[in-house]
Amino acid sequence: MIKFFEKYFDLSGNRTTVRREFLAGLITFLTMSYILIVNPSILATTGMNQEALFTATALATIVATLLMAFLAKLPIAQAPGMGLNAFFAFTICGAMGYSWQFALTAVFIEGIIFILLTFFNVRELIVKSIPLVLKNAIPVGIGLFITLIGLKNAGIVVGSEATLLQIGDLSQHSVWIAIFGLLVTAVLYIRNVNGAILIGIILSTVFGFILDWDTVVLPESVVSLPPSIAPIFAKFEWDQVLSFDMLIAVFTLLFVNLFDTVGTLIGVVSKAGLADENGNFPQMKKALFADAVGTTVGAVLGTSTITSYVESASGVASGGRTGLTSVSTALLFILALFFAPLFLMVPMAATSPALIIVGLFMISAVAKIDFNNMTDGLPAFLTVVFMPFTYSIAEGIVFGMLSYMLIKLCSGKHKEVSVTVYVISGLFLLKLVLEASGVIGGH
Repeated sequence: MIKFFEKYFDLSGNRTTVRREFLAGLITFLTMSYILIVNPSILATTGMNQEALFTATALATIVATLLMAFLAKLPIAQAPGMGLNAFFAFTICGAMGYSWQFALTAVFIEGIIFILLTFFNVRELIVKSIPLVLKNAIPVGIGLFITLIGLKNAGIVVGSEATLLQIGDLSQHSVWIAIFGLLVTAVLYIRNVNGAILIGIILSTVFGFILDWDTVVLPESVVSLPPSIAPIFAKFEWDQVLSFDMLIAVFTLLFVNLFDTVGTLIGVVSKAGLADENGNFPQMKKALFADAVGTTVGAVLGTSTITSYVESASGVASGGRTGLTSVSTALLFILALFFAPLFLMVPMAATSPALIIVGLFMISAVAKIDFNNMTDGLPAFLTVVFMPFTYSIAEGIVFGMLSYMLIKLCSGKHKEVSVTVYVISGLFLLKLVLEASGVIGGH
């Protein structure tokens, strides 16, 4: 089996090892395993069975991540997307007033459309059309975005009506768990200790147990059978499939998923050193196909849209370079199905330092951007700042692309803009107009 992995994923050619790939997969799992808690909680507000959602979330993650592993051979995990699940629950089922069966049908249709767009190279064309300066800006924005996620998860940064953001309550143990983990992980990196991020997560978890020992509740059993997905499996609703609201729901899901996935793929692959000088990589079509099929399968299983996870950058930062990293992440999600009580003992604050450290690594791409050239510098800057400030990778790409097109056009450099960028920017403008007019909601 080991020889198969070494040959199939060309570990020697990618200058990595089985041990390093599995360690990277473990770290990716630890930084994104929160989805097993958060996704069922969000989707259950629609009336869906929460226990069934736990199993569906895990199964969809496993299938989609294995597709990414064996088709694209990339160290990128996939799971139900944050933001996309909120749109499913709070917009389609909340504001629009439709059933969760209607929402699942929209996700399924979106997945089928994505498969067709990928087959005809439309998605790949869109990705390749993104200007190089924006491809350099995307990982920087993602770095700041996941840093904000890490700070927020630990309670170091909290929301505020007066100042938008402010320092959190320093008396909270989660803050000190994250600070402890950040210092430990940083020192381990400085001392070139292998697996620094993983060791930091483990030591932070132990530190958290020490701080909250009086409230720690050890599970009676660490092994349990996964709940049935029968209550939500393939529960589609076809009677309104041709309605305008279905069109709006599918369009919004398509938009958010496409550019969240594109942003994550470019950012993580660039960090892994697998992209060429133009920010492209040969596995792009296969990666997009894995995402499209994953979304379709996820809808059948009973969960919201699947997308590539930015937390995969933590595994890449730990040495993950091939699809074997994704295989190990998927295997751990299989284990999580049966050992959920044990895996879920890791507090979210213990994974926050990994996200912050990875954020540091990803902003290094900022050195490639010429900010003295306003026609490149401003679009890149907007791409970077819109991701954390709007809490959306997709919005960063939208405003980056729009500003790039408009500035180049108005400054007489329209020849530097491809036809594809003009078309995409036009669609972005249409979306913004529809949102401003209240025809569709933001995400």
